[in-house]
Amino acid sequence: MFHRRLQPLEILSPGSLDVIEAGWRRIVADHGIEFLHEGALERFRAAGQRVAGEVVHLDPDWVLEQVAQVPAEFVHRGRNPERTIRFAADRMVFCSSQSAPFVREGATRRNAVYDDFVRFVRLTHVLDELDTPGYPVCEPADREPETRHLDLQMALIRETDKPYGGAQFDPIAARDSIAMAELVHGGRRAIEEEPALFGVINANSPLRFDTRMIESLIAFAEAGQIVVVTPFILMGAMGPVSIAAALAQQTAESLAGIALSQLVRPGCPAVMGSFVSHSDMQSGSPGFGGPESALGLLASGQIARRHGLLWRAGGGGLTSAQLVDAQAAFEALNTMLPAFLAGANLVLHAAGWLESGLVACYEKYVTDIDALRILEREFTPLEVSEPDLTLESFAEAGHGGHFFGTAHTLEHFRDCFYRPLAFSTESYDRWQSGGGKDTAARAEVRWRKLLDGYEQPPLDESTADALEEFVARRRREIEAEL
Repeated sequence: MFHRRLQPLEILSPGSLDVIEAGWRRIVADHGIEFLHEGALERFRAAGQRVAGEVVHLDPDWVLEQVAQVPAEFVHRGRNPERTIRFAADRMVFCSSQSAPFVREGATRRNAVYDDFVRFVRLTHVLDELDTPGYPVCEPADREPETRHLDLQMALIRETDKPYGGAQFDPIAARDSIAMAELVHGGRRAIEEEPALFGVINANSPLRFDTRMIESLIAFAEAGQIVVVTPFILMGAMGPVSIAAALAQQTAESLAGIALSQLVRPGCPAVMGSFVSHSDMQSGSPGFGGPESALGLLASGQIARRHGLLWRAGGGGLTSAQLVDAQAAFEALNTMLPAFLAGANLVLHAAGWLESGLVACYEKYVTDIDALRILEREFTPLEVSEPDLTLESFAEAGHGGHFFGTAHTLEHFRDCFYRPLAFSTESYDRWQSGGGKDTAARAEVRWRKLLDGYEQPPLDESTADALEEFVARRRREIEAEL
C-alpha cells in the first residue's frame, strides 16, 4: 500500500468538469440506466425513482445523496492483520492482472490452468509492491466453470495471507466467497465490521447492468463487502468516439451502480471504477496504452474526487502488445503513470497484463513490478537535510577526482540507488558473457527465483478443515443441480 503524498494532477478545467457533470446528469435522467433485475427495480421504485420497464430514470440529486453515504475510508482485512489494507484518499492499493483466459510463459502461449493460478497468487504474496491478488488472476481451463470459484477461493486463502477478492461474476460464487470469508475471519459480524473481500461489478456498457452482476452487487453489499462499480467502455464499441461523452457515460453508470449499493446497505464501502479506452477503428480490436487511455485516466480521477469517492483506475500496466517488448513497456507505463498522476486509490492489472487482457504473462509480471517500484520512488517527495549534501565528500575526492572510494560512497553504495529486478545496467561485455539475455529472459530468471523463495503462510488447522468441508459440500450441491 503506497502512501501518495503528492497532489494529483487536475487535467480538466472547472468549465470542462461542469460539462461532464451536466452530461452524466442528463444521461441518468433522460436516457436512464437499465437494470435487468426485478429486485433492484423495486428498490428504485420504493426510493421514488421513475421506472419504465427495466430502465430506471434517476434523479441526479438523489443519486448524489446516495453516493454521499459511501465512507471516505475503510479497511480491507487480510488473514494476517499486518497485511490489512486501508483505503483512503492518500493511499494506493495495487492488484495483479485479472481474469486472463490465457497464459504466456516464455515463448509459450497456452490456456491458463490451476497451477498457473497458484503460482501467480504466490508471486503476489512475495512481492511487497502488490497488496492483493484480487480475483481471479487467471481463469483455469482445467477446472469446471460451475465450481471453479471454490478451488480458486481456497487457493487464495491458503497461498497468501494478503487481502483478496471475491468471486463476482456469478451470484452463487459471490455468496460462496462470502461464506468462506466468514469461516476465515470469525463470522458474518466480523467481516461486516471490517470487509474481507472486494468485488468488481461491471456495467454492461452502454447503460445496462445485467442480472448476474446486480445479484453479485447485492450479495456483496448485503454483507458489507467492498463494491467496485466499474463500467467497461471502449470508445467506438460500448461508448461514443468522444472522450467527453465516454467520461459522462462512465460517471453515469458508476454512480448509478453505487447508488444501488447504498439502497441495499447504506454506508456500504464502495469505489468508483473507471475503464475508458478506445477501439481500433480498422480492426475493431481494443486498444490500450494510447493517449486516449491516459487522458481518460487523468480525467476519471478528477471526476471521482469531485464526488468524494475513492477511485479505481482503468490501468494498471495495460497493453495491446502480444509480447514483452517495447510496445508492452511503453503502453504499460502510459497507463500506470496516469494512475499515479491522477491519484488512483485502487489499481488493478498492476502486473502481468498482456494482449489486451487475454493473457497473464509471467515475464511481464516482473517488468511491471520494476516499473511500479520506480514510480513509487518518483512519487515519494524528496526531502533533504544538510547531511545529505555530504560536503566532506568534495574535499575527499578533490578537484577532478572521483567519488567511488569516498567514505560516504563506501557506506551507502549498496542502497543508494534503485536496483532493478529485470532491467540491466551492465556493460556490453558483461551482458554478453552472461548469455546476452534480453529483458524478458532476465524477467523469467527473476520470477522463478521469486517462486523458489516462496513460503506458504500458516493457516489454522481447524479453519482449514472447516473450509475443506464447506468446499466439498458446496461442490456436491452445485454438481447435483447441473
